[in-house]
This record gives sequence, C-alpha cells and structure tokens, in this order.
Amino acid sequence: MRIIDISQEILNSRIFPSDSIPSIRRVSEISKGSECNLTDISMCLHNGTHIDAPFHFIDDGDTIDKIPLESCIGQCSVVKMHGMINADDIKPVLEYCKPRLIIKGDVEISNEAAKLMSRQLILIGVEGVTVGSVNSPAQVHKILLGNNIVIIEGLNLSGVSQGEYFLSAAPLNIKGCDGAPCRAVLICE
Repeated sequence: MRIIDISQEILNSRIFPSDSIPSIRRVSEISKGSECNLTDISMCLHNGTHIDAPFHFIDDGDTIDKIPLESCIGQCSVVKMHGMINADDIKPVLEYCKPRLIIKGDVEISNEAAKLMSRQLILIGVEGVTVGSVNSPAQVHKILLGNNIVIIEGLNLSGVSQGEYFLSAAPLNIKGCDGAPCRAVLICE
C-alpha cells in the first residue's frame, strides 16, 4: 500500500488573494524553560488544502460540521486537465470517473461543466485556490455547493499520476463554519 500526501503545508500554502496569511505563535517552549511546546495558529479556514461547505456561498447551507464524511472518503479518479473546463470537456470524463473526481492541472470550471458535475459527482477537487475564476468564483461554487457537492481546493498533485485511488480528506470538525482545512491523502496498491 502506498499513501500519497496531496495536502499543502499550511504556512507556505497558496492562498486566495483576499484571504489572511496563516501564521503561528509559540505560546510556550521547552527550550525557554516551559514544560512543553505549545503553539497557536491564526489562519483563514480556506488557506491551503481545505474543504468548502455549502454555507461558504449559501447563507442557509450546511456548515462544515454537517458535511457527510462518506463524501470525503472513498474511491476517486484523478484526471489531468488544463484551462477552462466546459461541458464538452467534462462529458467524456464523467462517463468513466468515480463519484469523487480530482483534477490535476491549472483549471477553471465553467458554470455549464459544474451543472453536469453536480448530476453525477459527490466531490470535486482541484489544485487551484478556487474551482471557479479567481475574479468571479461565486457562481460555480453556488452550483456545486447548492447540489451538495463537496469541494476540495488547494490540492498538491505534483507527484500524482492519472488513475483511480482511494481518497481520505476529512475536514476538521469546526461547528458552524463555512470551510475547514483537511489532510488529504490518496491511497493505492
């Protein structure tokens, strides 16, 4: 069995242009006479590898603590794509992919492709900081999240080939929030 970490390291992660930059503060240190090392972290819940909850773009949508873990854990397909993904690009992929789809490459998902994905997928993951356009991400999010499709953003797929894997990407359990970091891994034989 091989486990591939597809998460970004949080402190050095790519972030959405308007998000706060993650930072840590040492509260106590053994080297300075404390009994233990203890660290606080400050960050946007959408820094690094993270999962968006419907509440991120839908005011009465489910929060991250309500996301079904079955959506975040299970068989997935990794495909390589680049640029704007439209309906014609995604149709052939949806014919063979697992219900959890991870896209390797620098992509933007069009509204039309998002509508097709929402009929078949339970999870979509991308390497970028957003599934939509950085300049206008709302509509794609609303389509996917409005259909209870789990979105993982900020994946690191540099060491991953196309194929089928087992995905484990459970979000941190933070009550009432719009998203949460996750440690995403792919498992293969």
